[in-house]
Amino acid sequence: MTSLPFFRRSPLLTQALTHSSYVNEHPEVGESNERLEFLGDAVLKFVMGKLLYERYPQFQEGELSRLRASLENNRHQLASFALDLGLDQLLLLGKGTAKVGARKNPEILSDVFEAVVGAYFLDAGIEAAIAFIEALVIPVADQIVQQPEAAVSQNPKGELQEWALANYGEIPQYKTIQESGADHDKTFTVVVTIQGDIYAQGIGQSKKLAQKAAAQEALQKLTKQESVTSNERLELLQSLANQI
Repeated sequence: MTSLPFFRRSPLLTQALTHSSYVNEHPEVGESNERLEFLGDAVLKFVMGKLLYERYPQFQEGELSRLRASLENNRHQLASFALDLGLDQLLLLGKGTAKVGARKNPEILSDVFEAVVGAYFLDAGIEAAIAFIEALVIPVADQIVQQPEAAVSQNPKGELQEWALANYGEIPQYKTIQESGADHDKTFTVVVTIQGDIYAQGIGQSKKLAQKAAAQEALQKLTKQESVTSNERLELLQSLANQI
């Protein structure tokens, strides 16, 4: 597991972790992480392009572009990197923003990850930034190349939360409905609900794993529903076209 790199200039790291909502409540702290986020986005684009170009010499331009897009443009993947680094716990948020689950919001997590990349580039230089990004990106890129479907669910809880917020304005709720087994070998069963409706059930050796399994199952069901809906739209369009 990759850890957060050492910063020689700690104020840069602090700024990278400072959300605009925190600055609104504490104007004395100065600048938020938005400018560093802009820089980090540019650094990521360059470094990912370099790493993928060197890693996969057999890939043509289109294949490299699609692979980079699955990493760089996938907000869930960047959010997953942020969670792996523990940035959700370090993020400085305003009280109101923190109360609405912002520490698990994929957009906010993606932004803080980009800000940390930008800050580390300024603090340690491009070679150090490349090494930091490589340790995170290459294992995931290799997994995508070997198993393309693996790119779908790097952060199922984050993906489901984003879907629920976009469609219902609510965060999914997880409830443990059963615990079984000895204390040293427990199994947990969890259901995930949105607006009181149960969407899926998950089982795992910990509550966290059970929640992740429930989120993954819910996403698979939603994907199937969206696929059916898309097919129905296509059939309708084809039917209309035949009538013209």
